[in-house]
Amino acid sequence: MAEEILQKRMEDSITEQYHLLMSPDLNGSGRLFGGRLLAWIDETAGIVGRRHSGKDVVTAAIDNLEFKAGAFRNDIILLIGHIVYTGRTSMEVRVDTYVENSDGMRHPINRAYVTMVAVDDSQRPAPVPQLVLETEVQKAEWEGALKRKELRKMRKREGF
Repeated sequence: MAEEILQKRMEDSITEQYHLLMSPDLNGSGRLFGGRLLAWIDETAGIVGRRHSGKDVVTAAIDNLEFKAGAFRNDIILLIGHIVYTGRTSMEVRVDTYVENSDGMRHPINRAYVTMVAVDDSQRPAPVPQLVLETEVQKAEWEGALKRKELRKMRKREGF
């Protein structure tokens, strides 16, 4: 008897995190420290991956970490993560980061794509539910993830 393949929708694992920028989050020039943001991105992606897979996850790669604008003390930072691709044991998570103004307007400051791998109790890769693509935007995200996956493979072959 064939094993049933589980499927989940992108909306099932959307995760939002808010942070108020305070002194420990800032670098020497008073901006959001990139390492702090990277930790928040990794945490958000991990929660998304865990919610999608129902398993513990580990970070395999971070792609396309693009800083678009700075953030400063007392800014409200919002990170929104969602699944854009699933393989057999891996998932790609898009994490968008915004500064949210007091009027609720959001301004993008970063976008990152994080590859997470689900693991079992022995820390071996474990199967994940497949992603159900419901919209043209989701299909386009999937295609972008396939291109990033090929680029990662090419970089690995080239020794990067």
